[in-house]
Amino acid sequence: MPDHQTIKDNKCLKIFGTLLHNANLWHLNRHSVAKAFAVGLFFAFIPVPFQMVLAAGIAIIVHANLPLAIALVWITNPISMPFIFYACYLVGTWILAVPAEEFLFEASWQWVLDSLSTIGPAFLLGCGVLAVIFSILGYFGIQILWRYQTIKAWNSRQHK
Repeated sequence: MPDHQTIKDNKCLKIFGTLLHNANLWHLNRHSVAKAFAVGLFFAFIPVPFQMVLAAGIAIIVHANLPLAIALVWITNPISMPFIFYACYLVGTWILAVPAEEFLFEASWQWVLDSLSTIGPAFLLGCGVLAVIFSILGYFGIQILWRYQTIKAWNSRQHK
C-alpha cells in the first residue's frame, strides 16, 4: 500500500484534505474489504464513464478499502462489458415483462441517444437491479467468508 506521507504530499490529492488519511481506506480488514466489494461491484454495473472516480468517491465516504473498490470496478472491462450489460438488458426486460428487442450495437453517440427510448429503460433498470443485488451479495459474502476463515484459524490454533 502507498505510504501515507506520500499521499499527504501529493498535490493532486490535497483536495480531499484529511479524508484520505483514514486507515480503513488503505488497510485490509473485514469491514473495509466488505464495503469495498459493495462499492466496487455496485459501480461495475453502472454504465457511466469514470466509474473508478465514482467508486473512489463513495469508498472515501463510507471508509471502504480504496484500492480494492477501484479495482473491482474493472469487472466490467472491455472484454466482459458486452456480456454483463447484455445480461443487464435481459434482466430489465424480464422485470418489465417486455420482449427483448434485436439490436446491433454501433459505437456512436447517435446510436446511444436513439437507443435510450427503445432498449434504454430495460437496460438501465437491469443495471440498477444487478448493481444492488451484486453489491449486497459482495458485502455479505465477504463478511461471511472472512468470519468463516477467522473461526477456522482460531479453531486450528486451539487444536494445536
